[in-house]
Amino acid sequence: MFVGRAVQNPSKVGAVLPTSEHVARAVADVVPSHGPSTVLELGPGTGALSDPIRERVAPGSRHLAVEIDPQLVRYLNRTKPWLEVIHGDASDLRKLLADAGVDRVDAVISSIPWTLLPGDKQRELLHEAAAVMTPGGVFTTVTYLTTLWRAQTKEFIGALDDTFDEVFPRSAVWRNVPPARVYACRRPKG
Repeated sequence: MFVGRAVQNPSKVGAVLPTSEHVARAVADVVPSHGPSTVLELGPGTGALSDPIRERVAPGSRHLAVEIDPQLVRYLNRTKPWLEVIHGDASDLRKLLADAGVDRVDAVISSIPWTLLPGDKQRELLHEAAAVMTPGGVFTTVTYLTTLWRAQTKEFIGALDDTFDEVFPRSAVWRNVPPARVYACRRPKG
């Protein structure tokens, strides 16, 4: 499924292979594990991050995902029936979550291919994500080390700094194709 969607829609998939379990575990580390929480995935694709997130969330938590690709929505509904999948564009995040009965989330985990987006779209999506986070929430995303030199990657890192008070690039995850960097961000600037 992943390769088919990547070939048909390279501007929306943004990766050559599914995210490795090593990156998925690094991302899931920031998910609250004590007490019920609400966790949101943006751009889950085929759900490579979903299982490690599910393993970490406490009983009574909600795990939602917003996916723009209707074929991937159907795939996730079929393969991960426990995941609350919402078909839509993260540009409409507040409305999509309100329709699902959610006003705030404790963690936003993003697999959106940021470096394929123009700067204004990056900032729009980050603003939407920040707007739905609880004050103690965390925003986590992945970029690829092979794109660090690209203007859109530099613009994205600048947008993270403009959106969040704390931006922590975590150590590189070399056991991924291509190698990845995970960012954990806290305290939206509003």
